[in-house]
Amino acid sequence: MINTPVPKNGSEPPEAERVDEIVRRGPRGAIAVAGIATAIVIGLWYAFYFLVFLPRGFIQ
Repeated sequence: MINTPVPKNGSEPPEAERVDEIVRRGPRGAIAVAGIATAIVIGLWYAFYFLVFLPRGFIQ
């Protein structure tokens, strides 16, 4: 590519190879953040259900 910088020393891999290695590892961090956020939302929903709805009793 025209805009790809030249590596500064011979032992350092080119930028394209570093990017490919990062992409090969996958989106583990994003999946972890999404899982934690989902767990928090579900936990809040259960807390709201048990602490607000159930104490009020059944609707008749």
